[in-house]
Amino acid sequence: MTELRKPFLLLAGVFAVLTVALETGSALLTAHADTAGLTTATKGLGMETGGFEDVRGLATPYLALIDVIVIFTLGLYLLSLLLPRSAVGRASGAVTVVGAVLLLILAIGLLIAAVRDLILMVTLFVAAPFGTIVYLIRWGAFPLDDAVLLLRLLIFLKVVVFAMLLLAQPRFLQNKGLVALLATTGLATLAVTLVYGFVPTILVSIVDAAAAVVIAAVAAIWASILALGSLPAVVEAIRASRSSVR
Repeated sequence: MTELRKPFLLLAGVFAVLTVALETGSALLTAHADTAGLTTATKGLGMETGGFEDVRGLATPYLALIDVIVIFTLGLYLLSLLLPRSAVGRASGAVTVVGAVLLLILAIGLLIAAVRDLILMVTLFVAAPFGTIVYLIRWGAFPLDDAVLLLRLLIFLKVVVFAMLLLAQPRFLQNKGLVALLATTGLATLAVTLVYGFVPTILVSIVDAAAAVVIAAVAAIWASILALGSLPAVVEAIRASRSSVR
């Protein structure tokens, strides 16, 4: 049996956190960008909009709804290295249920918000001529090239996370849930990148909102799976605690 290489597991967690930070526009990366040289670096990559925060649209931040599950899963693995596995096992069920329910509520709320924005965009776009003019002023100039560049960077980081997990322990491939989760976030990011190129630039904002709706729905499904899958562990923990009291 191959021994777990802890540094690679830690690196996987670090890159997963970095991915979510880029998706959400974490202040750790965007605040004081000029001081940190981030603006200069992004311009060197061809991003002239003043920073990553200008190019995310809706779909890219929504990807974080799925990637936080990756961070949570890796966090449990890392905790098991610091704390007794029995303690982590007993607590993980309840923590997972609570976290999954909160994520489900957040995903549903963001899903509703994305649907609202999508309906507004489509309604304005087809309400020629004045509605179309309002749409073009507000959403017609989507920074497509910069957004695609950011998405490609996210894809690279997610591949790195997967590679770090394989280097840490090839047996991670046997964890079907983790593999499915990594495949979901990777394919979702790739799909957003591809669909951006299928429509004219003036329609990318609509496609972006539609992608956000799908991503939020997928995140809600994953949250439901986590919550339901953790219930048996919670029930077992409750039974064990009652038995110990007796």
